[in-house]
Amino acid sequence: MFTFHDAGRRSSRREWLRVGSLGVCGVTLPGLLASQQARAAGSGGRAKSCIVILLLGGPPQQETWDPKPDSPGEYRGEGETIATKIPGYRIGESMPRIAEIVDKLTILRACRTQDNAHSTSGYAMTTGVAHIPMQLEGASPGAPNNWPNLGGIIRYLKPAVGAIPSAITLPEIAANDGNKTWPGQDAGFLGRGCDPWLLNGDPNAASFEVPDLAIPTEVGAPRFDSRTQLLSQLDRRVAHLERGGSLDRFNVWQQQALDMVRSPQSRRAFDLNDESNATRDRYGRTRFGQSVLLARRLVEAGVSLVQVNWPRLDGAPNNGTWDTHTKNGESVIKHLMPPTDVAFSALIEDLEQRGLLDETLVVLMGEFGRSPKINGAGGRDHWGNVFSIAMAGGGVKRGVIYGESDRLAAEPVSGLVRPADFTATLFHCLGYTPETTLRDLTGREQPISRGRVVREILG
Repeated sequence: MFTFHDAGRRSSRREWLRVGSLGVCGVTLPGLLASQQARAAGSGGRAKSCIVILLLGGPPQQETWDPKPDSPGEYRGEGETIATKIPGYRIGESMPRIAEIVDKLTILRACRTQDNAHSTSGYAMTTGVAHIPMQLEGASPGAPNNWPNLGGIIRYLKPAVGAIPSAITLPEIAANDGNKTWPGQDAGFLGRGCDPWLLNGDPNAASFEVPDLAIPTEVGAPRFDSRTQLLSQLDRRVAHLERGGSLDRFNVWQQQALDMVRSPQSRRAFDLNDESNATRDRYGRTRFGQSVLLARRLVEAGVSLVQVNWPRLDGAPNNGTWDTHTKNGESVIKHLMPPTDVAFSALIEDLEQRGLLDETLVVLMGEFGRSPKINGAGGRDHWGNVFSIAMAGGGVKRGVIYGESDRLAAEPVSGLVRPADFTATLFHCLGYTPETTLRDLTGREQPISRGRVVREILG
């Protein structure tokens, strides 16, 4: 929560910098020029916003979108398949609600990173760029692997909507066990001002309050407004920034922070109490389900990209993630897929009913898939050779199954989609050509993606 001190009390430069760290990237001149350039190029995309749901750990393609019921038992795994709204297409039995909305989706069944490490394959999927080196578990953020993630690029290209940043990540950062953050979770070489706004919290908790947005209870709105006089204090404490020619930028950062705290519209966007009990129940009364619901509210408020990271489940195998090295069948069928089935289907139906699906691109993915053969612990191991992604709305076709894997769901057969192709397609749907350029901190121009737009799935 922000702490604003009275003029007679000391406040550190570090605290002022923390206030300013919400970022101003979206309203800088380079960002505005880049956005104008991209729109002028006219990619043809019609999505106004995007929700990316990242199932951390890597969901198994075999028990979800690409089951192989005729494969040998040691590959087939547990669970049966069920029919869907697409004739002849069957998915895992733990997805009954999704089966009813598959006709609104495009399923990519031949995605590939060729990387079997969570952190480096995750970097590839969130940036569209291969990590150097690949296959490095526990990789840390930073050069040379500092390509900006999806949210960072969007914050660079699009200004904020009012006081709300144009890209938000919730309910926690993507990280390995031990809270070791993956690379590819920030704006990289674009600078900290372009980082997606990170919301840590549990929207399902009765006491849920968005950090940094609530005015302290002991400070009423009139008193808070009066404290904007502290800008003069800020000027004194960071006078060295003025000498360096960067104070104007810092003042804009600080003003955005103040706007975020004071804006009723900003605070309302995060207030799930505005939703009916029926709607909240529909998404599932879980941290994941309510995070997905919050994502819908944020895109309604004008946020361009929201990334929902899978939060660990208490009491579930494999630390409550999709990293199902043991008890794969039990994990997926009993613990992981039920809340996913509920929340994802609710999101698609809700957006459709609100008339928002055609202008909102929704992505459900992991950093990779799972190994074709069941291991000795009844689990599946890391597998970046082939996996599946589901997409909906925002310019993609409905009821399309694109790509095919082999009889064991081990290798792609047709319709190969690499990470750069995925990001190129996502940006295309949002109205940006892959050739749209970024400027890094040294002023060099870089295209936002070097991939191929997968036009076969576009509506």
